[in-house]
Amino acid sequence: MESTKKTLYTADATAVGGRSGHVRSASGIIDLDMSVPEGLGGKKGATNPEELFAAGYSSCFQQALLVTAQRAGDKLDPATEVKCSVSLFQEGEGYGLSAVLDVDLKSFDRAKTIEMVRQAHKICPYSVGTRGNMEVTLKVQGEDIPLEAGENAGVAEGK
Repeated sequence: MESTKKTLYTADATAVGGRSGHVRSASGIIDLDMSVPEGLGGKKGATNPEELFAAGYSSCFQQALLVTAQRAGDKLDPATEVKCSVSLFQEGEGYGLSAVLDVDLKSFDRAKTIEMVRQAHKICPYSVGTRGNMEVTLKVQGEDIPLEAGENAGVAEGK
């Protein structure tokens, strides 16, 4: 069976100095000092990997919502928000991440919003990439969405 996978875009960035260093994208648009989070003893005025991950995931998930709405013949309210909280935790000797996505579509009822969030979670590249590797909690306006078996575990469909 022939693969239909095709690379659409590749982003490149280089880090020097780890969590207390600097990161720069190949385009130069990202050019930031990095630090351990301030609450863990890091310095003010610098970002950290978790903050960058949260920014990327929230943006990507919102795009997945736009695609989901378009496919259903709907249009999202321009004020739609996706808040992503990424937590760093320690478990034994290792470290891990978890994420919470809290969606406010503004203009749809709760049932429709939940369905759209579930559909977006199926196609969002961040959701697909973390599925089975990272706990992701989905919320609508602060309330958890009960996940069905397989929605947050295992590998992406078709793999």
